[in-house]
Amino acid sequence: MTEEPTAVPPVHPPDAETEAARITRNWNELLQELRVSQTGVQILFAFLLGVAFTDRFSSATDPQLVLYFISLLSTGGATALLIAPVSYHRILFGHRRRPELVRAANRFAIAGLALIAIGVVSVVAMIADFVLGEPQGWVIGLGIGCWFALWWYVVPIVRRRRHPELATVPTERHHHGF
Repeated sequence: MTEEPTAVPPVHPPDAETEAARITRNWNELLQELRVSQTGVQILFAFLLGVAFTDRFSSATDPQLVLYFISLLSTGGATALLIAPVSYHRILFGHRRRPELVRAANRFAIAGLALIAIGVVSVVAMIADFVLGEPQGWVIGLGIGCWFALWWYVVPIVRRRRHPELATVPTERHHHGF
């Protein structure tokens, strides 16, 4: 049995795509990513808004309430950041500022995803604390926080640093401030 080689996406030379086409592609890819993340954050936000009105919420401990409000505020902030590119686009529409829009939307998305991670970690810790008790809840929260950090930040950053030759635009890092 022969092993198939690992598929690596082809690297296109920077001149194979016009600047305008690259910006349009980046915008379209970013919009698709935002659609996915917006759905998740809105479901979590709706859950958090409803939880406060349940009968069992009144029995939450002070640490659980702190976790609840951390989750509520970070999820609300994530909602604002992940929807911000829409407002930004509407205000700048017709002003030929798409490169600026893509850079700003990228920053909004990265910050929004960080807030989603904080919101999910807090709500998982709160629920685990409520169901299992304080030490286990905090351990589970820490574990899920490490899991998010690993897959959302550490792995992609390490991969980017190990394979800079795969970047389609070597100077893009300087434009985004990351």
